[in-house]
Amino acid sequence: MTRSRRLAAAVSVLAMAATGLVSAAVIGVTPAIADHCVPGESTPSPSPSAQQRNRNQPDQNQQPDQEQQPDQQQPDQGQQQDQGQPQDQGQQGTDQQQDADQQAPQGGGAAILDPGASPTPEGDGQTQAPEGDDQAQAPEEEQDASTFSRRGRPTRTATPTPTQSDNPEEQPSGTASPSPTGGGNGEEEACADLGPFPEDFIDIRQVPPRQLGARIGRGGSRGTFVSRCGRNENRHNNPDNFIVAPGVSNGAHHLHDYVGNLSTDAFSTDESLAAAGTTCRLGDKSTYFWPVLRDRRSDQNANDPDGNVGQVLTARAVQLQFRGNATSRVVAMPRFLRLITGDAKAATNGGANARAAWSCTGFQNRIATDKYPLCPRGSLVLRILDFPSCWDGQNTDSANHRTHVVFPGENGACPQGTRAIPQLRMTLAYSVPQGQSFALDAFPEQKHNPVTDHADFANVMPDRLMRFVVDCINRGRRC
Repeated sequence: MTRSRRLAAAVSVLAMAATGLVSAAVIGVTPAIADHCVPGESTPSPSPSAQQRNRNQPDQNQQPDQEQQPDQQQPDQGQQQDQGQPQDQGQQGTDQQQDADQQAPQGGGAAILDPGASPTPEGDGQTQAPEGDDQAQAPEEEQDASTFSRRGRPTRTATPTPTQSDNPEEQPSGTASPSPTGGGNGEEEACADLGPFPEDFIDIRQVPPRQLGARIGRGGSRGTFVSRCGRNENRHNNPDNFIVAPGVSNGAHHLHDYVGNLSTDAFSTDESLAAAGTTCRLGDKSTYFWPVLRDRRSDQNANDPDGNVGQVLTARAVQLQFRGNATSRVVAMPRFLRLITGDAKAATNGGANARAAWSCTGFQNRIATDKYPLCPRGSLVLRILDFPSCWDGQNTDSANHRTHVVFPGENGACPQGTRAIPQLRMTLAYSVPQGQSFALDAFPEQKHNPVTDHADFANVMPDRLMRFVVDCINRGRRC
């Protein structure tokens, strides 16, 4: 009997040991979620169990994840609220969008449409634009240029698409979110050299208020036209730039988002662009493109030789607005005009051509030019990209892609010998990860510096549409 008990005890001990080995093996092969190059991550990452505890604790003035659902019902939430709103689904909700726009005060949304203005409309003249439009070729739905609501969330897109699933609606934090990886010193050292860095971020509330652009004078052109082209729901991306590096695959060394022309790549020509389809309404075959923004917590694209790592974030709203000149009327852009704004190498070239402008919905009078903004809960990150608009009257391009069209002076007037054309302003709104965990794609040596933000445009509008754009702007209409 005693021998039987001893045998049973030995079997029990062996069983427990085997169970422990199996558990250890299971734990050992659990895949780690990589957290690549999040600024401020200089210490070993917490274990998964510690992460779970951290997520359930409202430290650093952050609300628990469980509280985000009620917050989505607040007026200026821009995260998950849009997913359930039919007016955010392009043509499917056109009538609802138009009704909502007509019910809003005429100054509504000016803080978003004119990011340089204060959140309260300042009477910039746009409220004087008559809403009636006698141009037969323009659909009624194009009369209101608003892409965003007064509360700061997007209200329109060109076509329906699943929205991003990230949930960043948290207070700005000086440190990054806890890293779910167990990366060692080698990874930390590699990431430490990639950028962006903690000093590349700023709480938007610490940015002094200022106006973006000159005020429109008595002789200026106050109207606007918005080309509605979607948010790149069809995932048209490539690392090319046919304007700066024609015929060179991966000439940009970073990924671009494209809207408008469906064929744009390194080998695009005037003829190929004119023959292609478009995501824009009213037959606008122009191509609009900009470097993507990434969630740097993700390990997607981890082996990219240029260091552009992370999940691409699709903009929650894109507004492509053509504006007037502060001191004069505008003339038509020539077809196939090529424009660039900003400098993709501004971090090393200096700021002479830098045009980055970062803000947050609800804080559009605060513009950061060399910092990524950390936005308050419920606020979207904004990229505001103004293009040059003083044309030499002859050329559609130039050797440096800049001298044929330059920027107006500080008073908004075009330099002598140039003519004002409609000024393109791209406003891109993003729901980004919490903390310092997002960055632009960039050339490797630029370290993802926010000052390198830039964008490109080629005009492939039909002549009839361009005439309509000019008429809207010069007559003070919103189209």
